Amino acid sequence: MRTRIHREYRFEAAHFLPRVPEGHKCARMHGHSYMVMVVVEGEIDPVLGWVMDFGDIDQHVLPLVNALDHRVLNELEGLVNPTSELLAVWMWDRLIPTLPLLVELHVAETPSSYCVYRGPEPVK
Repeated sequence: MRTRIHREYRFEAAHFLPRVPEGHKCARMHGHSYMVMVVVEGEIDPVLGWVMDFGDIDQHVLPLVNALDHRVLNELEGLVNPTSELLAVWMWDRLIPTLPLLVELHVAETPSSYCVYRGPEPVK
């Protein structure tokens, strides 16, 4: 039986968006209380009764969240323009090598503004 499980993480960080039009409010340094939801999918283990232990997900995600917490995102390698979309891709690229059951990543800057990333498009 295939199922998905979700785990949420939170961190505080500042950023600015250097590529927005002149005068745009997001060009100024500002901060967010980010929420990241990690979604993994797989078969339910017939003995354990779960897809993956939430603690095992934490082992993959928490080091990354801790590296982002209370930072200026623009200062991190690969995040010169840290939009929610590009932050989601940046996180995905760092998680997928060790978390192969990852199928979706949500990155929210506010409770009502977020993006969903499901990985790169398959090559056709």
